[in-house]
Amino acid sequence: MASNMDREMILADFQACTGIENIDEAITLLEQNNWDLVAAINGVIPQENGILQSDYGGETIPGPAFDPASHPAPAPAPSSSSAFRPVMPSRQIVERQPRMLDFRVEYRDRNVDVVLEDSCTVGEIKQILENELQIPVSKMLLKGWKTGDVEDSTVLKSLHLPKNNSLYVLTPDLPPPSSSSHAGALQESLNQNFMLIITHRELQREYNLNFSGSSTIQEVKRNVYDLTSIPVRHQLWEGWPASATDDSMCLAESGLSYPCHRLTVGRRSSPAQTREQSEEQSTDVHMVSDSDGDDFEDASEFGVDDGEVFGMASSALRKSPMMPENAENEGDALLQFTAEFSSRYGDCHPVFFIGSLEAAFQEAFYVKARDRKLLAIYLHHDESVLTNVFCSQMLCAESIVSYLSQNFITWAWDLTKDSNRARFLTMCNRHFGSVVAQTIRTQKTDQFPLFLIIMGKRSSNEVLNVIQGNTTVDELMMRLMAAVEIFTAQQQEDIKDEDEREARENVKREQDEAYRLSLEADRAKREAHEREMAEQFRLEQIRKEQEEEREAIRLSLEQALPPEPKEENAEPVSKLRIRTPSGEFLERRFLASSKLQIVFDFVASKGFPWDEFKLLSTFPRRDVTQLDPNKSLLEVKLFPQETLFLEAKE
Repeated sequence: MASNMDREMILADFQACTGIENIDEAITLLEQNNWDLVAAINGVIPQENGILQSDYGGETIPGPAFDPASHPAPAPAPSSSSAFRPVMPSRQIVERQPRMLDFRVEYRDRNVDVVLEDSCTVGEIKQILENELQIPVSKMLLKGWKTGDVEDSTVLKSLHLPKNNSLYVLTPDLPPPSSSSHAGALQESLNQNFMLIITHRELQREYNLNFSGSSTIQEVKRNVYDLTSIPVRHQLWEGWPASATDDSMCLAESGLSYPCHRLTVGRRSSPAQTREQSEEQSTDVHMVSDSDGDDFEDASEFGVDDGEVFGMASSALRKSPMMPENAENEGDALLQFTAEFSSRYGDCHPVFFIGSLEAAFQEAFYVKARDRKLLAIYLHHDESVLTNVFCSQMLCAESIVSYLSQNFITWAWDLTKDSNRARFLTMCNRHFGSVVAQTIRTQKTDQFPLFLIIMGKRSSNEVLNVIQGNTTVDELMMRLMAAVEIFTAQQQEDIKDEDEREARENVKREQDEAYRLSLEADRAKREAHEREMAEQFRLEQIRKEQEEEREAIRLSLEQALPPEPKEENAEPVSKLRIRTPSGEFLERRFLASSKLQIVFDFVASKGFPWDEFKLLSTFPRRDVTQLDPNKSLLEVKLFPQETLFLEAKE
């Protein structure tokens, strides 16, 4: 029975050979084979020509040497976490491979994933974190080791770590992040508009462009390309603040002057052509690579060693590295990559996306389904003998350039320098998973350059194909077209789903709008009815008050009237007969000496106020209400009797 230490080694070797990441699954398979490494591997990966038989730690049965060039990789199978899994070729000898360790390092509000071999040191983890977090190694305390604090020179293998580890970084010597007031000021700047006064250096022409604070520097450069026809990679700028180091940075945080900022743009001059001798050597290389068709692998027929030919061409063309070492800004690194690529291989080449890998994802995947494209990642390596011919003959072929431009967003990275290689592997592990990162890590130098074809999916990014440098133009085009065919089928489904979703949302918006309008109409009717009822109630109240007031006046006048005299009275009596508008008659006796006002009050007490009705006599016809009310009935000749009639005033 194997000891615990041996089991850990067997488990690590089993995972390295089979690519199985799930520890529980790997342990189950090993226990089924009584922890026999070779038997467990044979059970997972059946061999074509018999089964290897050997005890762990014993001697393996020798088999034919495995040549990667003669065993092309199988077609990738789709997976949710990664696009493909490396498969061991038949009769491969089981050897001890470096164990891969995954570290998730937490620093404040960021998480950084690092994948390293167990032969690396703690200091190498800190160097990767220095590039990712922009924190000097000397200011960094890496905590979370189960064995306590460790030295930078400690080899990871000696710590006996599990495959997945969690660490955290402390920076006691660095100030804390800025306060929330800075975040509030930044949010306010994002809502502001910046006026950029851009001068075209060659044409001496000025453009006044308005951009919101949330616009990126990359968007500004693309708009300038539309105005000046200067491609972004050829634009040479003056006037950007020193803090504007990344094209994906928004204007609000780039340090521009508000509300106006002046910039100058011109066309970047192409680097000088190589010397005449370099041109002759380059011509010789092309003659060799083109002498027997498109397949440059036949150069050996001319009796010239491949390494000498390609090495000579590379040294002749190569003046500076494709990408600076330890590049802090991916956009600047890709600007240098594009300029150096143009100087080596000419201006007819794919349009490399200038920006971070995350920005390339946004450009390719996170747009409307109709506008999505595949992402092609070109991995360059100056030390590979295939690089020069692949770039000049394949990548710069007009058919390839045109096809990539129409169907792909092309992003590039140079793996020549170890620091840049480590940085890309970290990005690769974060975006595509450890299996893809391990596959690229195990590629030999002479297998470069690589072309990764990436398709964005809802939950993950899938690597459709990995194209190595030992290919031809026709094969490269065929594999690109195959990837586009797969992508187009998926895109049509996405477009259908998106259209259906938009149709549902439109129907829902229309229903919501109709419901809102219905509610508003109902509310308007209800409010109008309430206003009408309120007005009616108000008028009714006024009418009641007026009637009550008139009734009160009538009663007061009725009570104030002097008593009606009798027919036989010592004083003269006047008998008045008054006809109302309804035809009824009012009769009453008054003293002849009574004032005319008493007659008016009597009529008003019966509901006919003199300000609304006039009192008329017949013979002669006259308006009694126009007479002096202080005169007596005798004086106005309403004696001894008189018939009057009431008439409403106009």
